[in-house]
Amino acid sequence: MATATLLPEETFADPAMEWAHPVVREWFLRRFGSPTEPQIAGWPAIVRGEPVLISAPTGSGKTLAAFLVCIDALLRQAIEGRLDASTHVVYVSPLKALSNDVQKNLEGPLREIQALALERGYLCPEIRTGVRTGDTPAKDRAAMLKRPPHILVTTPESLYMMLTALKARENLRRVRTVIVDEIHAVADDKRGSHLTLTLERLDALVRGENRLTAGGMLTGLSEAPQRIGLSATQNPIELVGNFLVGAGESAVTIVQVGQRRHLDLAIEVPSEELGSVTSNRMWDEMYDKLAAVTETHRSTLVFVNTRRLVERLAFNLAERLGAENVAAHHGSLSRALRLDAEQKLKNGEIKILIATASLELGIDIGDVDLVRRPCRSLARSHSQGTLLRHHSRRHDGAGSAHPRHAFRRSR
Repeated sequence: MATATLLPEETFADPAMEWAHPVVREWFLRRFGSPTEPQIAGWPAIVRGEPVLISAPTGSGKTLAAFLVCIDALLRQAIEGRLDASTHVVYVSPLKALSNDVQKNLEGPLREIQALALERGYLCPEIRTGVRTGDTPAKDRAAMLKRPPHILVTTPESLYMMLTALKARENLRRVRTVIVDEIHAVADDKRGSHLTLTLERLDALVRGENRLTAGGMLTGLSEAPQRIGLSATQNPIELVGNFLVGAGESAVTIVQVGQRRHLDLAIEVPSEELGSVTSNRMWDEMYDKLAAVTETHRSTLVFVNTRRLVERLAFNLAERLGAENVAAHHGSLSRALRLDAEQKLKNGEIKILIATASLELGIDIGDVDLVRRPCRSLARSHSQGTLLRHHSRRHDGAGSAHPRHAFRRSR
């Protein structure tokens, strides 16, 4: 959902966007020129209301493919005076950082689309967005209860908490679409199992199937919310599609586009023989190497496995590069510190950022030209998959392949 330069005014038409309201179609074509392959392939099934799983490379527009149809429906309801004060779209992200990033990138397009609608003579009430995660302040949570956002950006755990709270649950009774981003990150673990139960509970709430709720069957909708799954890395695709639809009888429409990207990937080992424990000399050699390569690149992103290792690397690299050039990112840091580190990385204000998985999934991290990851072992398939996801965080343009290095610390 990146910003692009507006094109000159012209007749805005595209066969792939015949479904869109004229205002939405004009905004999109002026802003982006033409749809991407995931958008062209995914829109027909999304418009039909089918469960859809879109697998495409990072930066290919799959998030906007899901959101634009939802925005189009909300805009039509707003123009016709049918947009009620309840949540219509739920976007579920595995990470708080990704939730904040998506919500920020949503507000700009919504603001521009609504401004364009007014220019074209349409009276359009505000379409609101909101973020509900563990970081959301109590006053913002209370405000959402009184004035719920039409598009809710949240995490699996926060969605579960909302479904167990009486007032918050009432605002979810009119949800029409659920978007699950980076679905591969939760598809194979207990967190994913918990999410499937949460989605089934949301379906039961929307359809009024909870027999403990008086009058639920009378006020419930005839259809459960449409589910849209998004991911850049998932295999086998059919199993992830089955995970998305859960207990539903509807078959999922799978959209898989894009091609394998070339990676400049290298494995680096210390000069000493590897053992079961990393020696102090190996650590010093790693710090020196990281500092040296950081000086030769505009920005460097380092992934590690633990929060303790984040702090260790950040402390030692700050001694070599200066504290103003180094930042840390992990789940134990406050929300303000994490957001500040993300923004500094995007703006190029720091030379190196050391992070755990708190920054690994789908976040717009700007123009990073070197990715590194100290690791103990590459033997397990899970470790290999995580390594490749880490080294795919930076979206390269056509023909580019910025270096990615993995450091071995022990046998």
